Amino acid sequence: MDRDVLTPTAPHVSDNPWAMAQRQFDQAAERLALKRGLREYLRVPEWEFTVHFPVKMDDGTVRVFTGYRVMHSTVLGPTKGGIRYHPRVDLDEVRALAMWMTWKCALMHLPYGGAKGGVACDPHRLSPRELEALTRRYATEIAIIMGPKSDIPAPDVGTNEQVMAWMMDTYSMHRGYSVPAVVTGKPLAIGGSAGRREATGRGVSIIVREAARALGLPLAGEPVVVQGFGNVGSVAARLLHEAGCRVVAVSDVHGGIYHPGGLDIPAVERHVRATGSVVAFPGAEPVTNAELLELPCTFLVPAALEGQITWQNAGRIRARVIVEGANGPTTPEADEILARRGVTVVPDILANAGGVVVSYFEWVQDLQSFFWSEEEITRRLEAIMVRGFQRIWALAEAERVSLRTAALILGVQRVAAALMRRGIYP
Repeated sequence: MDRDVLTPTAPHVSDNPWAMAQRQFDQAAERLALKRGLREYLRVPEWEFTVHFPVKMDDGTVRVFTGYRVMHSTVLGPTKGGIRYHPRVDLDEVRALAMWMTWKCALMHLPYGGAKGGVACDPHRLSPRELEALTRRYATEIAIIMGPKSDIPAPDVGTNEQVMAWMMDTYSMHRGYSVPAVVTGKPLAIGGSAGRREATGRGVSIIVREAARALGLPLAGEPVVVQGFGNVGSVAARLLHEAGCRVVAVSDVHGGIYHPGGLDIPAVERHVRATGSVVAFPGAEPVTNAELLELPCTFLVPAALEGQITWQNAGRIRARVIVEGANGPTTPEADEILARRGVTVVPDILANAGGVVVSYFEWVQDLQSFFWSEEEITRRLEAIMVRGFQRIWALAEAERVSLRTAALILGVQRVAAALMRRGIYP
């Protein structure tokens, strides 16, 4: 498959995820020949909230935190997107993630626009009581825009189903009755969906399989490297291991492990539960996260944070296929280099869409108060992910563009078409 080659730009563009997201959008907009007004409207978020709020710490002091919620587009429906707790969270990162969510939801034919939120904090340095207090106060601050028909948060980096439970409870207390559909990724006991925790990683594993089929590559015995061993990376690694792949390296925030003969992923998971990290897994060589990306493999799954594969290391990537489990792990400059080297990159807005697909299922179940079995959810997820891959692959072949450009064209085109049909109010 031929790849479109972008005009090289200054390396510093990679440092800003919002500039990166806008550049990707501009590429798709040029291909679609969008009118100037449409392009200007879709290029920026509809709503941006920045909140500064106090939290009483365990030692009696008061600390002020900064949080964000960005709603990029409401053209296709209520906005949907995760809440991230991480020290690096800032407005530009949240803007970028919200825009990517818009194209992801449109690409997968979900009735959502994109949103994202976050608080600049290190959740690992907060006690359970402090984390709950921060979450409830942040939820209160953004409650004016939250709602099952307006804006629906979900877990992301640094958050989990317990954080979603606190957010749902806080919103419900404000309303005076339980509103389970206001967030997704909740515990099963309060309206969560079977299969939600595994959904993103399962979707990644499905896309690895489909990419292998399309490229005529085997799965059995093929070396796989996974950066990030959280909900996404650990599930993807386990499912690929079960599919017969040889998962040779995994990593987390503390470092990575490598074994060219393949890691016993269930044993690695037990080690993580016992120690809190993949580091020091018996029989494996230690590697850094940077070194891990450059290991020889057939499939590389970056499932950590954005901006991991850049112009600086793209020339040393030895994977044949990159399947983006994280949002924005590959910069535009790196895309250029990888395209010239013949590396296939399956973009984030397809590869990690399993999470929002099953979030949609959870939302529908909550609204109907009727719940599906995990088998039914897995079957529906697989069908949607496979159709999405096939649409993108066919367009990329027909237009002789990269899979990322094809995905963005389809996502942007659907939102633009809906906007044209709706018209501009008033």
